Amino acid sequence: MEKHRCGWCKGDELYEKYHDEEWGVPLRDDAQLFEFLILETFQAGLSWITILRKRENFRKAFDQFDYHKIANYSEEKIASLLQDSGIVRNKLKIRATVNNAQAYLKIQEEHGSFSDYIWGFVNGKPIKNKVKHYKDAPSTTPLSDLISKDLKKRGFKFVGSTVIYAHMQATGMVNDHETTCFRYHEV
Repeated sequence: MEKHRCGWCKGDELYEKYHDEEWGVPLRDDAQLFEFLILETFQAGLSWITILRKRENFRKAFDQFDYHKIANYSEEKIASLLQDSGIVRNKLKIRATVNNAQAYLKIQEEHGSFSDYIWGFVNGKPIKNKVKHYKDAPSTTPLSDLISKDLKKRGFKFVGSTVIYAHMQATGMVNDHETTCFRYHEV
């Protein structure tokens, strides 16, 4: 018998693997949280599957999302990224990635870790929603508005409420698996 999955991932092997193994799993590792934050910013205006298919290229291009290195990227490195056909070549998003790495380091300095900072918004525990159909899940919430506003105040770019809510879903801060999905109770 086939497992019931959230409707958004059905029919694509890469999407299903991502859904089954990563999406919605509470994530507290700063390096992985940074990767998701950057991938979410690149996704703005595009489909997630587009970003997922380029994920390995992003990892290679952005030094495995090592935010210490990214925070110090030179103009030459930025120019080379703009020529890399394996990633989304958007100058504003590439520059935002460098900027966000710098802001990320400041949050770590202030809070000990980005994980402590971001999970503090949900008191360290995932919000468990009761989504019957994936299309019923919100794209923003008052909480994602609040986090977005705080990140922008701290100098982050491309972190609108929709990007932040997607980040919250992906990293398990909120469980928006459909209630009939096999992952709903697992995460």
